[in-house]
Amino acid sequence: MRVFIITALFVSAFFIYILLFPPSFLHSEHVYRDDEQQGLDEQIVINFSHVVAENTPKGLAAQKFAKIVNERSNGKVKVEVFSNGVLYSDTEEVDALRRNDVQMIAPSFSKLADINEDWLLFDLPFMFKDEGEVETALNGQIGKSLQASLKKENLKGLAFWNNGFKQMTSNQKKLAVPDDFKGQRFRIMPSEVIKKQFELLEAKPTTATFNRVYESLEKQEFDGQENTISNIYSKRLYTLQQYMTISNHGYLGYTVMMDENYWNSLPSDVQLLLSNAMDETTAWMWEHSKEMNDQQLEKIKRESTIQVHYLTEQEKARWKQRFTPLYTEFEKRLTKEIVEETYKK
Repeated sequence: MRVFIITALFVSAFFIYILLFPPSFLHSEHVYRDDEQQGLDEQIVINFSHVVAENTPKGLAAQKFAKIVNERSNGKVKVEVFSNGVLYSDTEEVDALRRNDVQMIAPSFSKLADINEDWLLFDLPFMFKDEGEVETALNGQIGKSLQASLKKENLKGLAFWNNGFKQMTSNQKKLAVPDDFKGQRFRIMPSEVIKKQFELLEAKPTTATFNRVYESLEKQEFDGQENTISNIYSKRLYTLQQYMTISNHGYLGYTVMMDENYWNSLPSDVQLLLSNAMDETTAWMWEHSKEMNDQQLEKIKRESTIQVHYLTEQEKARWKQRFTPLYTEFEKRLTKEIVEETYKK
């Protein structure tokens, strides 16, 4: 018994000594850490969240951007892309960016109207003849003004990405003249302009997030919707609709952005890497996005029985006439500079 007590006292004294005077090999600054683990700790991970499919212009551009950054940084910077709204819906992603839950997003222009109404310009129907006119506007004073509106909200605009023009689809009838829309239920993205557009066509617009469009059409909650060819194809919306009108009435573009505070926290060499990679990706995207939409339209025609109608100039004139009140209202609400620049083209 005596031996046991002595042993217990010795062990207790030993542990007390260790706690009071720990040997150097237990000090944190001397703990062994291999180079690979140190590299992982220093790696910058940028989560890029978006809501469309991988095989769309935005989806492919996001993947290309990530590949360029990951390769050229030699692992120092890793961009991880989350598509199809798996992290956040199109109505949630701006707030998620501000909270730093994600570091990069690419919302549609419509989602930024709460920041500045000038973003609604691109929702106005038939404001741009083709993608060349859109690109000129975004590379000019209009684009600079829109980027400045983001900066006032502590957001860093990195690029404008293109998804082309929207088309109309319906499960009820061919959409050729304004009266064809009467009474039909249309899914729309959140946009005051788009809502009033469909109201002027005497349709019934309802807002729904993009990742619910297929489900909503499948459940027949809506009769139709508007979208670009790439979104109609990648989400297989054409399998649930009987009619498509190639109207090119509205434009769908995206702003790739970060939170300004997060951007400023990055080392200057990383900022330069991201900027160069974004410039290269954006040039590639604008070059290939129209081609992609054209190819996917042909696939839709081959893979389905959907009836495709091309809007004639006479029919387009009737649509534009119906939209006259829309133009009148928003020309008063957009800034004078934006209106003047738009009508210069």
